[in-house]
Amino acid sequence: MTVNNKRVFYVKYLAHEIYVDIMKARADVRLDRLENESPDAVAAPILSAAHAYQVGAARDEIARHFHVDQDLLRRAPNLLIVSSNGAGFDPVDVDACTAAGVLVVNQSGGNANSVAEHALGMMLTLSKRILESDRALRRQANVNRNTLIGNEVQGKTVGIVGIGNVGRRVAELCNGLLHMKVIAYDPYLSAEEIAARGGEKVELHDLMRRSDFVSISCPLTKDNRRMIGAREFALMQPHAFFITTARGFIHDEEALYEALRDKRIAGAGLDVWDKEPPPPEHPLLQFDNVLASPHTAGVTKEARVNMGKIAAEQILEALDGKRPPRIVNPEVWPDYARRFERTFGFAPK
Repeated sequence: MTVNNKRVFYVKYLAHEIYVDIMKARADVRLDRLENESPDAVAAPILSAAHAYQVGAARDEIARHFHVDQDLLRRAPNLLIVSSNGAGFDPVDVDACTAAGVLVVNQSGGNANSVAEHALGMMLTLSKRILESDRALRRQANVNRNTLIGNEVQGKTVGIVGIGNVGRRVAELCNGLLHMKVIAYDPYLSAEEIAARGGEKVELHDLMRRSDFVSISCPLTKDNRRMIGAREFALMQPHAFFITTARGFIHDEEALYEALRDKRIAGAGLDVWDKEPPPPEHPLLQFDNVLASPHTAGVTKEARVNMGKIAAEQILEALDGKRPPRIVNPEVWPDYARRFERTFGFAPK
């Protein structure tokens, strides 16, 4: 295999066309596009030759046979690196990649400001009852504004679950702009690290109990699936709001429905779902105090450009033999380095 024959492919879409522009500027890189419906006769040779796969981060937008699992890894024996379009990596079996010596990276941080602004917008909209007011005005005459009294967020407590790139920006906005108290649950960070990011470290049950707003901003992993369930919702205060811009399956949708139905919490802002997009008849969409969006928190013009640029540059760094940032499975590096050297004839740095 020649050194200057680097094969990259993607399925259906990219974060932004800037990715294509950056790749096309490199004569040593071939970029292939597949569709969800691409027949095996077209897809098989591309998978077989591929060194890198730029995969969509939304699990329901990529056909199941293009999710990165043991089957796809068998069909792509030369694959060295999988790069997710976003901070999440739902369509990627990280353990299977690690076992196969495949590096997994994401674009964590590329859309952090967009997602944090979305979470903040949901927080303000729910607290000020803007959504309920809008719906009331559209449905009835002579609306009594005294039935729609909201609350200020200043001085309230926001509990952030996962204070990484997005959570840190949420904390910054809530601290500096709104003068709120920030508490955070993140088992991977020390109290000192969380304090440096603007929060007080607490355990999850304390966060659920103390927060006026619970904001979820952690990635979905095998360890936190259904982490927020009936027990956690039962700890929340009746006036508190639940907001998630993270990933579906971190919270239990049925348990949230029951908490809202029984008025055990004040409302919810939901950008992520078990099934995306959710159908119009979804039970959670029937509440006037549920603010919903179809996983668009990170979908802004600015974020899309940033994500596309980061993704392309990160893939090229890896294919040039450099250690890329944002590695999801760093423990795979020795196996990956050996496979890279066999492929390209030199060891990555």
